[in-house]
Amino acid sequence: MGFEKFLFYVFAAITVFAAGMVVTRRNPVHAVLYLVLAFVGSAALWLLIEAEFLGIALVLVYVGAVMVLFLFVVMMLDIDIAAMRAQFIKHLPLGLVIAALMVFNLFLVLGPSNFGLEVFGKPEPKPAGFSNTSELGLNLYTVYLYQFEIAAVILLVAIVAAIRLTLRRRPDTKYLDPAAQVKVRKGPDRIRMVSMPAEQTPRPVVTAEPKTQNDEDKELAS
Repeated sequence: MGFEKFLFYVFAAITVFAAGMVVTRRNPVHAVLYLVLAFVGSAALWLLIEAEFLGIALVLVYVGAVMVLFLFVVMMLDIDIAAMRAQFIKHLPLGLVIAALMVFNLFLVLGPSNFGLEVFGKPEPKPAGFSNTSELGLNLYTVYLYQFEIAAVILLVAIVAAIRLTLRRRPDTKYLDPAAQVKVRKGPDRIRMVSMPAEQTPRPVVTAEPKTQNDEDKELAS
């Protein structure tokens, strides 16, 4: 076994372990931290197959920005862990079916036939000036353009849903309806111009300094 294969199995085991902990941990914060570990393991796997751009983007974008956003969302949602734990067993059969479908789709998408490879074949060597970054951008915005746009719409829906969940009504918080406030308040009530006369400041009074003995001697001498 070569050193690259050894690293592949190590990072693959770390990624699978972290992914399993994400869906089994009861504390949402711990699940997010394990998701960070899964992203780091996936980035290492990208680097092993010489996809440096994807590996660096995964670390910088997801680990550095998206995961921080996930932590803020988890803390703002105030998730009831006891209620979530009670619903876990209830929806377990449906979750297993969805997981099986996702694994089946992964085998269909990531199969060697989709990349022009045999089962145990090796990829053809690329020329010296080959850039996987430019090849990725070319395929993403030409071949997979519609899939890319659909993914963008799904992310937009997820953002709107997260904002809606954080703005839900709670019994211990005061809810304000901006539309109702605009309807009730009239234009002149929103701003009031106040004219205040300028205050007359008194002139400073100049007081004479007390004379010293030297000043009196000078006056007598003159």
